[in-house]
Amino acid sequence: MDLEAAQRAVTDLLIALGRDAESEHLADTPRRVANAYAELLAPREFDLTTFPNEEGYDELVVARDIPVQSLCEHHLLPFQGVAHVGYLPGDRILGLSKLARVVELFARDLQVQERLTKQVADWLQRHLAPKGVGVVIEAEHLCMSMRGVQARGSRTVTSALQGLLREDPRSRQEFFALAGVHA
Repeated sequence: MDLEAAQRAVTDLLIALGRDAESEHLADTPRRVANAYAELLAPREFDLTTFPNEEGYDELVVARDIPVQSLCEHHLLPFQGVAHVGYLPGDRILGLSKLARVVELFARDLQVQERLTKQVADWLQRHLAPKGVGVVIEAEHLCMSMRGVQARGSRTVTSALQGLLREDPRSRQEFFALAGVHA
Protein backbone atom coordinates (compact mmCIF):
# COMPACT_ATOMS: atom_id res chain seq x y z
CA MET A 1 0.00 0.00 0.00
CA ASP A 2 1.32 3.46 -0.89
CA LEU A 3 0.70 5.35 2.37
CA GLU A 4 1.96 8.67 1.02
CA ALA A 5 -0.42 8.51 -1.95
CA ALA A 6 -3.27 7.56 0.42
CA GLN A 7 -2.46 10.56 2.63
CA ARG A 8 -2.50 12.90 -0.38
CA ALA A 9 -5.83 11.43 -1.45
CA VAL A 10 -7.35 12.02 2.01
CA THR A 11 -6.06 15.61 1.95
CA ASP A 12 -7.63 16.09 -1.48
CA LEU A 13 -10.90 14.59 -0.23
CA LEU A 14 -10.98 16.91 2.79
CA ILE A 15 -10.43 19.92 0.54
CA ALA A 16 -13.07 18.67 -1.94
CA LEU A 17 -15.51 18.41 1.00
CA GLY A 18 -14.86 22.10 1.79
CA ARG A 19 -12.71 21.46 4.85
CA ASP A 20 -9.49 23.19 5.82
CA ALA A 21 -7.01 20.30 5.71
CA GLU A 22 -4.43 22.53 7.43
CA SER A 23 -6.57 23.24 10.51
CA GLU A 24 -5.26 22.05 13.85
CA HIS A 25 -7.95 19.38 14.08
CA LEU A 26 -7.46 18.01 10.54
CA ALA A 27 -3.72 18.46 9.97
CA ASP A 28 -2.85 14.90 10.97
CA THR A 29 -6.09 13.31 9.71
CA PRO A 30 -4.65 12.20 6.33
CA ARG A 31 -1.89 10.21 8.07
CA ARG A 32 -4.33 8.68 10.57
CA VAL A 33 -6.87 7.73 7.88
CA ALA A 34 -4.19 6.20 5.62
CA ASN A 35 -2.80 4.17 8.53
CA ALA A 36 -6.29 3.07 9.59
CA TYR A 37 -7.11 1.79 6.10
CA ALA A 38 -3.72 0.08 5.86
CA GLU A 39 -4.50 -1.76 9.10
CA LEU A 40 -8.07 -2.63 8.11
CA LEU A 41 -6.99 -4.00 4.73
CA ALA A 42 -3.97 -6.07 5.86
CA PRO A 43 -4.82 -9.60 7.01
CA ARG A 44 -2.55 -11.18 9.58
CA GLU A 45 -0.78 -14.24 8.28
CA PHE A 46 -1.21 -17.56 10.05
CA ASP A 47 -0.11 -21.14 9.75
CA LEU A 48 -2.85 -23.62 9.02
CA THR A 49 -2.86 -26.09 11.89
CA THR A 50 -4.55 -29.40 11.13
CA PHE A 51 -4.35 -32.71 12.94
CA PRO A 52 -5.07 -36.28 11.90
CA ASN A 53 -8.65 -37.26 12.67
CA GLU A 54 -7.43 -40.34 14.54
CA GLU A 55 -10.66 -40.68 16.50
CA GLY A 56 -12.70 -40.76 13.29
CA TYR A 57 -14.83 -37.85 14.51
CA ASP A 58 -17.69 -37.55 12.00
CA GLU A 59 -20.04 -35.00 13.55
CA LEU A 60 -20.25 -31.27 12.91
CA VAL A 61 -17.71 -28.87 14.34
CA VAL A 62 -19.20 -25.35 14.53
CA ALA A 63 -17.69 -22.11 15.79
CA ARG A 64 -20.47 -19.57 16.40
CA ASP A 65 -20.42 -15.82 16.74
CA ILE A 66 -16.96 -15.23 15.31
CA PRO A 67 -16.64 -11.42 15.12
CA VAL A 68 -16.37 -10.19 11.55
CA GLN A 69 -15.70 -6.68 10.32
CA SER A 70 -14.88 -5.53 6.84
CA LEU A 71 -15.20 -2.58 4.47
CA CYS A 72 -17.93 -2.34 1.84
CA GLU A 73 -16.17 -2.02 -1.49
CA HIS A 74 -18.97 0.18 -2.84
CA HIS A 75 -18.90 2.90 -0.17
CA LEU A 76 -15.70 2.23 1.85
CA LEU A 77 -17.87 2.10 4.98
CA PRO A 78 -17.61 -0.70 7.54
CA PHE A 79 -19.88 -3.66 7.96
CA GLN A 80 -19.69 -5.84 11.02
CA GLY A 81 -21.39 -8.76 12.63
CA VAL A 82 -20.74 -12.42 13.29
CA ALA A 83 -19.80 -15.49 11.30
CA HIS A 84 -20.85 -19.05 12.09
CA VAL A 85 -18.46 -21.54 10.51
CA GLY A 86 -18.72 -25.31 10.58
CA TYR A 87 -17.38 -28.39 8.90
CA LEU A 88 -17.82 -32.15 8.83
CA PRO A 89 -14.33 -33.57 9.31
CA GLY A 90 -12.70 -35.85 6.82
CA ASP A 91 -9.20 -37.22 7.40
CA ARG A 92 -8.04 -34.08 9.25
CA ILE A 93 -9.42 -31.75 11.90
CA LEU A 94 -8.60 -28.08 12.22
CA GLY A 95 -7.17 -26.07 15.10
CA LEU A 96 -10.33 -24.22 16.21
CA SER A 97 -8.77 -20.74 16.25
CA LYS A 98 -8.11 -21.17 12.54
CA LEU A 99 -11.83 -20.86 11.78
CA ALA A 100 -11.70 -17.29 13.09
CA ARG A 101 -8.39 -16.66 11.31
CA VAL A 102 -9.87 -17.69 7.95
CA VAL A 103 -12.81 -15.32 8.44
CA GLU A 104 -10.38 -12.48 9.23
CA LEU A 105 -8.13 -13.39 6.28
CA PHE A 106 -10.87 -12.55 3.80
CA ALA A 107 -12.65 -9.87 5.83
CA ARG A 108 -9.60 -7.60 5.82
CA ASP A 109 -10.26 -6.43 2.29
CA LEU A 110 -12.69 -4.28 0.37
CA GLN A 111 -15.58 -6.72 0.28
CA VAL A 112 -19.16 -7.61 -0.38
CA GLN A 113 -20.67 -9.97 2.16
CA GLU A 114 -21.70 -12.55 -0.42
CA ARG A 115 -18.13 -12.94 -1.71
CA LEU A 116 -16.69 -13.02 1.81
CA THR A 117 -19.02 -15.85 2.80
CA LYS A 118 -18.11 -17.90 -0.27
CA GLN A 119 -14.36 -17.23 0.07
CA VAL A 120 -14.32 -18.61 3.62
CA ALA A 121 -16.22 -21.75 2.57
CA ASP A 122 -14.08 -22.29 -0.55
CA TRP A 123 -10.83 -21.84 1.41
CA LEU A 124 -11.85 -24.38 4.05
CA GLN A 125 -12.99 -26.87 1.42
CA ARG A 126 -9.74 -26.50 -0.52
CA HIS A 127 -7.31 -26.60 2.44
CA LEU A 128 -9.07 -29.04 4.79
CA ALA A 129 -10.93 -31.37 2.37
CA PRO A 130 -13.79 -31.97 4.82
CA LYS A 131 -16.99 -33.87 4.01
CA GLY A 132 -18.87 -30.59 4.17
CA VAL A 133 -18.51 -26.89 5.00
CA GLY A 134 -21.04 -24.32 6.14
CA VAL A 135 -20.59 -20.58 6.59
CA VAL A 136 -23.23 -18.07 7.65
CA ILE A 137 -22.46 -14.38 8.10
CA GLU A 138 -24.87 -11.93 9.74
CA ALA A 139 -23.78 -8.30 9.47
CA GLU A 140 -24.98 -4.73 9.68
CA HIS A 141 -23.73 -2.53 6.85
CA LEU A 142 -23.17 1.13 7.71
CA CYS A 143 -23.68 2.01 4.04
CA MET A 144 -27.27 0.85 4.57
CA SER A 145 -27.88 1.97 8.16
CA MET A 146 -26.18 5.40 8.15
CA ARG A 147 -27.02 6.62 4.65
CA GLY A 148 -29.50 5.94 1.89
CA VAL A 149 -32.43 3.99 3.33
CA GLN A 150 -31.04 4.44 6.90
CA ALA A 151 -32.29 1.03 8.01
CA ARG A 152 -30.60 1.09 11.41
CA GLY A 153 -30.20 -2.33 12.99
CA SER A 154 -30.96 -4.21 9.77
CA ARG A 155 -28.73 -7.25 9.37
CA THR A 156 -27.90 -9.05 6.15
CA VAL A 157 -27.55 -12.85 6.33
CA THR A 158 -25.57 -14.83 3.75
CA SER A 159 -24.69 -18.51 3.62
CA ALA A 160 -22.40 -20.82 1.68
CA LEU A 161 -22.76 -24.58 1.97
CA GLN A 162 -20.62 -27.26 0.36
CA GLY A 163 -20.44 -31.04 0.34
CA LEU A 164 -22.83 -32.89 2.66
CA LEU A 165 -24.01 -29.65 4.26
CA ARG A 166 -25.41 -28.65 0.90
CA GLU A 167 -26.51 -32.07 -0.38
CA ASP A 168 -27.98 -33.75 2.72
CA PRO A 169 -31.06 -31.94 4.11
CA ARG A 170 -30.54 -33.36 7.63
CA SER A 171 -26.90 -32.24 7.80
CA ARG A 172 -27.88 -28.86 6.39
CA GLN A 173 -30.61 -28.42 9.01
CA GLU A 174 -28.28 -29.56 11.81
CA PHE A 175 -25.68 -26.98 10.76
CA PHE A 176 -28.24 -24.16 10.73
CA ALA A 177 -29.59 -25.28 14.12
CA LEU A 178 -26.12 -25.43 15.71
CA ALA A 179 -25.26 -22.07 14.14
CA GLY A 180 -28.44 -20.61 15.65
CA VAL A 181 -29.88 -19.71 12.25
CA HIS A 182 -33.50 -20.45 11.41
CA ALA A 183 -33.64 -21.83 7.86
